[in-house]
Amino acid sequence: MTLRWRLTLFYTALLALLLTSVGVTTLYLMRSSLIGGLDNELRGTYTQFTTYVQSTRVANELSLPLDAARNDPGQVSDSLMLARYQFPNSSLALEQIDVYDRQTLLDSLNRARTPEERAALLSTLEALRNASRRSLGVDTQQPISLSGDELAALIRSSSGQLFLNHLVHEPYRAAPTLMRLMVVLTPLPQVPAGSDGVGSVFGPNDGLSIVYVARSLSTVQDTLSKLQNVILLLFVVGLITAGSGAYVLAGQALQPLRRVQRAAERIGGQTLTERVPVPQTGDEVESLAMALNAMLGRLEDSFDAQRRFTSDASHELRTPVTAISGHAGYLLRRTNPTEQQQESLKIIQSESARLTNLIASLLQLARSDSGALLLSREPIFATLLLSDIARELAPLAQAQHTTLSAAGQEVAFEGDPDRLKQVIINLVSNALKAGAQTITLDSHAANSAAVGGPAVRLSVHDDGPGIPADQLERLFDRFYRLEDSRSRDQGGAGLGLSIARGIVDAHGGRIWLESEVGRGTTAHVELPIGNVPVLDEDDVP
Repeated sequence: MTLRWRLTLFYTALLALLLTSVGVTTLYLMRSSLIGGLDNELRGTYTQFTTYVQSTRVANELSLPLDAARNDPGQVSDSLMLARYQFPNSSLALEQIDVYDRQTLLDSLNRARTPEERAALLSTLEALRNASRRSLGVDTQQPISLSGDELAALIRSSSGQLFLNHLVHEPYRAAPTLMRLMVVLTPLPQVPAGSDGVGSVFGPNDGLSIVYVARSLSTVQDTLSKLQNVILLLFVVGLITAGSGAYVLAGQALQPLRRVQRAAERIGGQTLTERVPVPQTGDEVESLAMALNAMLGRLEDSFDAQRRFTSDASHELRTPVTAISGHAGYLLRRTNPTEQQQESLKIIQSESARLTNLIASLLQLARSDSGALLLSREPIFATLLLSDIARELAPLAQAQHTTLSAAGQEVAFEGDPDRLKQVIINLVSNALKAGAQTITLDSHAANSAAVGGPAVRLSVHDDGPGIPADQLERLFDRFYRLEDSRSRDQGGAGLGLSIARGIVDAHGGRIWLESEVGRGTTAHVELPIGNVPVLDEDDVP
């Protein structure tokens, strides 16, 4: 994964975590605010309801459903009708447990230490509640009911209040409604006799009552659901926008680094004079580019020194080697050396010739490294080039009882025929040195991404002993020989393939080896077609 994608994913994940935290916090605060507001409304409704109950005769009639007025209006008093209109959005209930006061009830609960005693107390309270229950907006068949633990928590509450989320069955509704429920344990003062002659519904003494005030949570749930959808939408849109923005910004931030990378990739042994661009960013990328340029300067100086040494040493060695070879030839021609002396002089001549070839190879490599290897480009016909080489090397192949042939597809391309001829001859010579019995030169057209388009591939196949796979690439290193002793006996110095690669690289192509031990070796040279004019059949020799 690229650095750009890693930065994009990191910042997107960081934003996702932040948005999730903000969303969860917002939902929590909004829910707390809505529930708090609803609780305040329940407190207000409770105050109004208890005042209303104490000041009217509705307490005796709360168990009658409001819809009974539609069938028999005489069953419902004006006070009950007024109560329903007074509290249209609330479900209300009232239960009396007037045989206890607050402290007595708490002491009774604290004394009930065993499950049996606790169950007996709760059963007594349940009977009192059921006998005195009055409700408004609650199904009388399925009244609001507290569990034993909830009732115990209400009794122990210092404020005498308990807020719960509770399912409440409303009249004429099949399914219960989730409501916010406020339960208050409080003594209600007795109601004095009114002008209508109705006295207190709670008896002569003030007793404890349980007041239920409930309101639907649907509005709260709808608000939270809409807010959740909005937050989810903002989360998705925010992540997409932030991810896209982070990807673009990371690309812009890394663009100077990519330019430095592309420039560094173009720099090779022959292009050490080039430098990477230095972006004026004032950051680590600028420092990196300056450090790379400084390193390239040192490498260029080192390579130049090495090239000058190789070139100067080759030039200086050529003169004494020529003198040695000339004097050895003079002694062989103008004197009468003994048989042993003649053998020594011939060895001197042979090694002088070997050294001369080595010096010439070093000079060519030095020119190739410095970019001074000049090419004389002209149209070349692949099979014609290979046929000429096969014909030229035929005597050498016959001397080693080797069959040498050329075949393939005729492809016209642009190149230096002398240099390319040197490359193919070197590959054939290596096959002959390896002891191949059959050597085939082949050519065909190719479409190569390595050379950037249409190409010609020249191949040299042999049935020699083959080369181990781990040494194929090393054979192009200078002075590297697969079998030092045999190569030295046959005049090899380990520079042929290095020179061949330099020539092929100068043409903008590539060279590589494929081999299987015991099956033979194939050397491939792939070259771009170049600017070759369209030829008729009559133009092809």
